[in-house]
Amino acid sequence: MNHVNLIGKLASAPRYYELPSGRKVAQFTLSTQETVLDNEGKAKKTNDWHRVSAWGRWVQVLEELGKKGMDLAIEGKLKTRFYEKSGKKKFISEVEVNDLIIL
Repeated sequence: MNHVNLIGKLASAPRYYELPSGRKVAQFTLSTQETVLDNEGKAKKTNDWHRVSAWGRWVQVLEELGKKGMDLAIEGKLKTRFYEKSGKKKFISEVEVNDLIIL
C-alpha cells in the first residue's frame, strides 16, 4: 500500500505550473518536525523537508489560501518520476496530494 500522511508547515510559497494539456499543478515544500532522543537521552527536534505536488481542486485551494508558514495536514501517495538533464537521468520523489486540510 502506498499511503503518506504528513502534518507540517508550508516551507515555501506554492509554485504553480500549467502543462501543455492545460492541466495545472501546484508544487511546494512541506516541513515536518519530530522530537527524538539523542545518545544522552535528551530531547532533540529534527526537521524533514518533503516535496509535494497537488492537482485538480487542490491547486485552486492553494492559489486562494496557500501561504508560506501555514500549517497543513496532507494525505497522499509517494510518486517517483524521472527526467533527463544534460544526458543524465534525474529522479524526483514527491508526495502527490489526495486530501489536504488547512490547520
